[in-house]
Amino acid sequence: MASGGGSRGIAFLVAAGIMAEIIAKACSSPQTTELNAGSRAPTLMKWVNIGMIEGAAFVIIAAVLEPQNRTAFLLGGLAEGAVSYAEYVHGKRAGLASSEPGTESHDERAAGSFAWA
Repeated sequence: MASGGGSRGIAFLVAAGIMAEIIAKACSSPQTTELNAGSRAPTLMKWVNIGMIEGAAFVIIAAVLEPQNRTAFLLGGLAEGAVSYAEYVHGKRAGLASSEPGTESHDERAAGSFAWA
């Protein structure tokens, strides 16, 4: 069962887990950006940028810790980072161009607080 120092079972679980993570991310976060871009685009994109830095740091650490897989870590991180960033930028642009209302309602009585609809 072992192949190249790993196992097919671990590879299977990693592939299944990453598919679940990517699908969940694509269905949740870029969609939220699109739905609420009118009121929160700058804040949403700030956190996308912070997440990109955090993700890059973890990929770089993994590449340093496991040099035999450095190229795969870096290419995988770069590919998913580029796809995710493009999804968020699209969500922001589509949301700002839309005349549909967002999913949040703002409680004007309490400055800075949100009441989710």
